[in-house]
Amino acid sequence: MKNLRFLIATAISLTLFGCWKYSFTGASIPEGTTSFQVNYFQNNAPLIEPGLERDFTLALQDLILNQTSLDLVKSGGDLTYEGEITEYRISPTTATADNRAAQNRLTISVNVRFYDKNDSDAEMEQRFSFFYDYPGQAQLVGSQKDTAHQEIFERITQDIFNATLAKW
Repeated sequence: MKNLRFLIATAISLTLFGCWKYSFTGASIPEGTTSFQVNYFQNNAPLIEPGLERDFTLALQDLILNQTSLDLVKSGGDLTYEGEITEYRISPTTATADNRAAQNRLTISVNVRFYDKNDSDAEMEQRFSFFYDYPGQAQLVGSQKDTAHQEIFERITQDIFNATLAKW
């Protein structure tokens, strides 16, 4: 019985100590990195949606805060995210027999520049994009617009996180 307890205790100890740097979000944060900043993302899309740049900036900040132990700072962060919204487009994806849109698609694209003060090799610039489909007869207003933005931001911010910190 003593041997069994010893083996169980040893197995648990090795498991815990062997995985102490593991992150459930998959983040691979370099040693010495303690802070990040997200600069305001300007909306440079041809079609301007008021408040979109603020909402996106906050969504990216929130995701990084929730998935890492990094501190959000206004300037001088070890990691810096900046960029601009380059596309906000609504286009028909399917048509009915009488040439009306049966389904529309909202597409949002964001160009992101990432800087790591401690590792210049990790720096990158990349475009991220995602879409939301909705019925052609519906107007993209109110709660449907909020849902569309939220789903698109969720996907884009997770893709940014994966590209910069999870290295997927």
